[in-house]
Amino acid sequence: MHYIQSDIVFVRIWMDSAAHLSGVAFMRINPTALLSLAGLMSPAPLAAQTMATADDGPQIVTGGTRTAGETRMPDVIVTARRREENAQAVPASLNVVGGDLLDLSYTVNTQGVTALIPSLNYSSANPRNTALTIRGLGSSVVAVSQSNDGLEPGVGFYVDQVYHARPATAAFDFADIAQIEELRGPQGTLFGKNTTAGAINITSRAPTFTREGFAELSYGDYNLVQARGWVSGPISDTVAYRLSAVATRRDGILDNVATGRAANTVGTQAVRGQLLFKPSETLQTRIIADFTNFQAYCCTQVFVRVGETQRPLSRRYAYLAGQFGYAPASTDPYDRRINYDGPLGVDTNEGGVSAITDWRVGIGTITAVTAWRFWNWDAENDRDYTGLPIQLSQHIPSRQDQYSQEIRLASDGERRISYVVGLYGFRQRITGRPISIYGPAAAGWLIGQTTGANNTPVPTNLLDGYGQDGRTDFRTQSYAAFGEVNVRIVPTLTATGGLRYTHEDKDGYYSTFTFGGPAATSSALINARLGILRGQSYQAHDKDGSLSGRANLAWNVTDGVFGYASYARGFKSGGINMSGLPLNAQNQPALATAVVRPERNTTYEVGLKTQPFDRRLVFNIDGFYTRVRDFQATIVDSSQTAALRGYLSNIPKVTVKGIEADATAIVVAGLTVRAGVAYSDGRYTDYPAGPCPLELQTNQTAVCSLTGKRLASLPPWAITAGIDYSHQVAGGSVFLHADTASRSGYNGDPTLSRYTRIDAYNLTNASIGYRFAGGLELAVFARNLLDSNYLQNVTVQAGNSGLILGTPGDPRVIGVTLRTRQ
Repeated sequence: MHYIQSDIVFVRIWMDSAAHLSGVAFMRINPTALLSLAGLMSPAPLAAQTMATADDGPQIVTGGTRTAGETRMPDVIVTARRREENAQAVPASLNVVGGDLLDLSYTVNTQGVTALIPSLNYSSANPRNTALTIRGLGSSVVAVSQSNDGLEPGVGFYVDQVYHARPATAAFDFADIAQIEELRGPQGTLFGKNTTAGAINITSRAPTFTREGFAELSYGDYNLVQARGWVSGPISDTVAYRLSAVATRRDGILDNVATGRAANTVGTQAVRGQLLFKPSETLQTRIIADFTNFQAYCCTQVFVRVGETQRPLSRRYAYLAGQFGYAPASTDPYDRRINYDGPLGVDTNEGGVSAITDWRVGIGTITAVTAWRFWNWDAENDRDYTGLPIQLSQHIPSRQDQYSQEIRLASDGERRISYVVGLYGFRQRITGRPISIYGPAAAGWLIGQTTGANNTPVPTNLLDGYGQDGRTDFRTQSYAAFGEVNVRIVPTLTATGGLRYTHEDKDGYYSTFTFGGPAATSSALINARLGILRGQSYQAHDKDGSLSGRANLAWNVTDGVFGYASYARGFKSGGINMSGLPLNAQNQPALATAVVRPERNTTYEVGLKTQPFDRRLVFNIDGFYTRVRDFQATIVDSSQTAALRGYLSNIPKVTVKGIEADATAIVVAGLTVRAGVAYSDGRYTDYPAGPCPLELQTNQTAVCSLTGKRLASLPPWAITAGIDYSHQVAGGSVFLHADTASRSGYNGDPTLSRYTRIDAYNLTNASIGYRFAGGLELAVFARNLLDSNYLQNVTVQAGNSGLILGTPGDPRVIGVTLRTRQ
């Protein structure tokens, strides 16, 4: 059974319980080993045992197993409000994608989920520089700047109830997922960590007391290989286990003619082990340990275009490239050809251990979630994006550790008054080492032939070997109390109110020093070199607390028609710049920008959820208005000549308003179609001192008013659609899946330069297969079936020369999948 329910959309594919298809990724371990997982299972399954916990709720489809002949939508159970509820009765906008649909659509990571959820946007130049936004809010990290460790994401990312503090987690592949919920708007009154824009709540499949197993092997273009598998079953009458693994490998899709090695390969593997202890019907503990590793020759970008600036001709790309006799391998980004000479590679991993205990007592269920997680990061890239030795190395090896403890009490069953109350504690430490080293072409490209008022000649080797090293240390302590209560005023009208108080302490230490390079013989040359790179050292502290909350009214108009109106206020604590500070006119750090103010989000929303025609159709719609004050953003310091340094700042006011609607219909038994649309109008309502777009930049530090302009990285229109079909034939069944997603054009850079606009695009995926009566399945899949050319993100080259780069979407990939389950 396969479903997607969105606040708005709910999809169910009418297949029998064996019709799970799988996502495609790329493999780094022996695929045969994963295929052998199915053989670990005993052929004699034990009797099923009920598992009644909040964790397992997302796996439940009310009504039990359904056959292909049924024509009514099943209920989808969610835990969006930390208790099991029918998604169609939750007074909030949300999307729910079931694990079977994830498998069926070959969705193996968060980026793939955006093809199924129109309001969710994902951008990632590499795992560290990953940004998730909901309705255009949540993160302003763009490919032009590094992720700032001192800034919290506005979109919370939760896996099995554990908050993942670093956005890089969202870049990893996932496997064996029961359900993904996208929750829109502030979520502080129910979730442990406060988030202002929304939350992604992922639930993995839990251990079972019946034996089951799954194994899959896929092969496609670019030597794409993926193996996935899981096995689950009882250890005793009270203990069950589950072991899941995925491995993925793919050759590079960018041809680096300078080295003869294809770039942007994929290589990842992940493993997850679980134990479920269930000594009684009222008490259980689920222990989860996981590890994910990503090692690849990636992640780089291609030439997109050259934009004009107001800088002198000698500082523009055409002159600089001509000075060195350089030409890009191709000026068409979809040729996917580069000629970069610098190092390239990503080595990152993350993992952790958590324990979730549910204890049913007389007044409800007590849930305790204890977790430790870590994230290691190291990568190098040719940050000048040319075949010239301008920047020899840039990387920021870092380590993150987090500890969290949450305890909640939630009422059980249907009552006139229901509630959730909880306490949350969170500690985090991130240490880093920012490293940059320049090469023999750096002086000519970044400074020029002369410098200073007296036009002092610049030696060509002035920056050769000149670099930066340092240490960063960022620490967070966060504590919160939260609660929400629902009161049924009359049988058809329910009022909800929730409050949260959050207290946070943050400390940041940043220290860098310069080294190397030939001796500078004059003050003009010294100043020129310091203008490229200068050591900085500072410490900063931020301490704040805030009350946030939400309220709504929900009305069961008739059977199958549900309406609601809500108000929510979110709070995100202040941030600390951990990537260095912009320099003032005296080339000194502007310490006033070390700490940025808290962000406050106010959202109003109305919605209607319906299930007409005897539940053969689900149609939901909502409208929203969001106002954000002191929006925390990563701003680019255009005065920097060597590197477009990203630092944190506050945008006085941002607003987003829009309408979202989804519909799913069972046309005939076995045939389901769905469609979703999101329209969002995001604006910088008050932004008088924003960064200047490329076409207005000069050699002088300047600010430009962006008031009234559209919010960056937010497509005004996003449309998704899909079709699923299953038909019984002699000896088995045929199944078909297709999904398509279109997004209108938008600006991919916060400066809103006309040269950084990303054009509208469409992405279509499809698969067709045959399932034999014995359970073996064979399928053919296509990712980017129409071979659409589109950009995932854009970057302005360091040095403000006018060069624009981007990450092209993957080309069409066609492959085959073989799977079996027991």
